[in-house]
Amino acid sequence: MRFVPLFVLWWASCATAQTFHVEPANPILVGEPLSIKVDGLPADQNVTLTAERSMAASSPEGSPVLYRSQVVFPAPQGTLDLATAKPVSGTYTDADIHGLFWSMAPVAGGELGGLQPLQVKLTATVEGRVLASATIEFIDALPEVEVEQVKQFPGAVFATLPGNVRRPALIVLGGSEGGGWVARDRSPRFASRGFAVLGLPYYSPGAKDREIPELPAAFADIPVERLDAAFAWLKARPEVDASRVALVGVSKGAEFVLIAASRSKWITSVVAIAPTDVVWEGWGPGVEPGKRSSFAFDGKPLPFVPYREFAEELAGFRTGREVRMRRFQDKGRAADPAAAVKARIAVEKFRGPLLVIGGHDDQVWASGMMAQNISERRAAAGLATTALIFPEAGHSLSGNGWMPTTQYNAGPSKSGGTPQANADAQARAFPETIAFLKRTLRVDSDAQR
Repeated sequence: MRFVPLFVLWWASCATAQTFHVEPANPILVGEPLSIKVDGLPADQNVTLTAERSMAASSPEGSPVLYRSQVVFPAPQGTLDLATAKPVSGTYTDADIHGLFWSMAPVAGGELGGLQPLQVKLTATVEGRVLASATIEFIDALPEVEVEQVKQFPGAVFATLPGNVRRPALIVLGGSEGGGWVARDRSPRFASRGFAVLGLPYYSPGAKDREIPELPAAFADIPVERLDAAFAWLKARPEVDASRVALVGVSKGAEFVLIAASRSKWITSVVAIAPTDVVWEGWGPGVEPGKRSSFAFDGKPLPFVPYREFAEELAGFRTGREVRMRRFQDKGRAADPAAAVKARIAVEKFRGPLLVIGGHDDQVWASGMMAQNISERRAAAGLATTALIFPEAGHSLSGNGWMPTTQYNAGPSKSGGTPQANADAQARAFPETIAFLKRTLRVDSDAQR
C-alpha cells in the first residue's frame, strides 16, 4: 500500500476548495458596490447559483415570505465573477452583479431557514450537490447614526452621524403613499453618507386609524411653506450647516420639492425622483373632483391640471381590471392644455443644481416625459440639469438595485417598467444621487475640517 503524506492531502483539498469571496465584508451598507466571486469550481460542469432572502409580507398581518432566484453558469476557468459572468439559464439572462438580487420572486410555502430581514443566502451547487455557500448581511444604516423624533412635525425624524461637524442637510419627502415610512427608512440611510437628514411626512391618508392623524387625510392644498418651517427648524440645530440644504422628493414629493425650489431662496440643490413638471389636482376625503389643487402657497391653491376619468380608473381595484393611474392624468392634460400651461412649475426660477430621474414606461404618471420637459425648460433658461431618464423603467426608481423588483406590477395597480430595467435604473440612480448631493453640498469639504 502506498501512503500519501497528510500535508499533500491537505494541500490538494485546499487547491480545489469552493469558496465565495464577497467584498466588502459583512455587514454591508445597503446600496454600496459589491464584488461577488466564486472559485475552486469544476471547470467541466455547469454551476447553479441560488439566492434566498426573507421579505416582508404584502399585508401587515402576513408572515414573512421567502424570495428566491436561481441561475446556471458555465465556469470554464473554475471561477465565477458575477459582474461579468453570463448565465446560460435562470431568472436573469445578462451579466449583472445585481441579477441574483433583483430577479428573486416569492416561493409559495418556502421555508425561511432562519434567514433574517436584510440577509441574503448564496449557494453554489453542481447536480444538486452543495459546493459552497455564503450569507450576505446588509444593513440599512450605519449603527452609529443617531435618530430622534421631531415633535414640531408629527411623524418626522432627524438623523445624523455623531460629531461636532456642522453637516449639510437634506429634507426628504415621500409620495402619495403618505405616512412616515419614507421618513423612517430613508433618513438614516442618507445620514450614513454624511448628511444631517430631516425626514418630513406631510400627508397621512385613510378614513380611520390613520398613522399620523395630525396630518391631512386628503392630498389637497398641502401648504408649500411647510418646507420653510422645516428649514427654520434645521437652521436652529447645531449639527446643521444651514448654508447647504438640499431637498429630495419622490413622486408627489418631487412635485412638492420642485414647487418649493421655484419659490424659496434657501435651497442649495434638489433631487426630484419620478417628477412632474406641473401641479396636479388634489383628491381625498371631502374633496370634490376637479375643484382642489394638490398644493397651496400662502393659503392660496396653486393652478392645477385636472384629472379626467379618475374614478373610472380607480374602479379597477374593485373589478380586477388593471389600474394605470397615468391614464387619468394623461387624459386630463390632453383635454385641457391651457390648464397645463397655467400649472407649470417654474423650474427655471430655481438657479441651483437639479437632478431629475424619470422612466418613460412609468404607469403612475409620465415621469420620463415630464423630467425631459423640466430639463428642456431649464436649458432654455441657461440652467444646467442632470437628467437620468430610463426608456424601459417605470415609477419605482428610488431603490438601490439590490432588492427584488419582480413584483412591482404583480397587483392590479401597475407602476411600469420591466424588473431588469427598474433594477438597472435604481442601481445607476442611487449612487448618482449620492454623488450629486455630495458634490453640490460639498460633503468632502467636511473631511478637511
